[in-house]
Amino acid sequence: MKRIVDVGVALVLLALAAPAFAVLALLIRVTMGPPVVFRQQRAGRAGRLFTLLKLRTMLAAGPGASDEMRLTALGRWLRATSLDELPQLWNVLRGDMSFVGPRPLLPEYLPRYTPAQARRHEVRPGITGLAQVSGRNALSWEEKFALDVAYVERQNLALDLRIAWRTLVCVWRGRGIAAPGHATMPEFVGTGGGAS
Repeated sequence: MKRIVDVGVALVLLALAAPAFAVLALLIRVTMGPPVVFRQQRAGRAGRLFTLLKLRTMLAAGPGASDEMRLTALGRWLRATSLDELPQLWNVLRGDMSFVGPRPLLPEYLPRYTPAQARRHEVRPGITGLAQVSGRNALSWEEKFALDVAYVERQNLALDLRIAWRTLVCVWRGRGIAAPGHATMPEFVGTGGGAS
């Protein structure tokens, strides 16, 4: 049932978002140059790798340039409004992701999870999730993973609808977009290893 809802909603939203995507793609091309879409390997359900799609928000990496320095004004706005996530509708349509679930993270994190934290990979990753509506990047990694596992244990349609509604509220308020001093979040180096 969840997969049917995901496909149906993704098709509708892709059609509705097409004009906005075209405008944003043009703005990114003019202000940052190609490519417009950022592609990165992420770990999905059961740890399987897939290519995550996002609208580009940063300039090309230069010597000594931090993510904070590379993030453009347009990119900052795209992240604040979560419009950079629009291409992930294709990830949902392809079956890589769901609308609601733990956010997909880098594959190099896989061996760093505790067995409990690794349970986040029992479901498809999501565009939004319980951690995203509970503080987003203002939370520590450990807090995020605890919420991810709580979602895995409690997932149902009613919870997904509550998370979807709370996502709209969170995007409107624009809170928790980045951890202090970071463009998004610092690297996860393992529980107790100094990640925040």
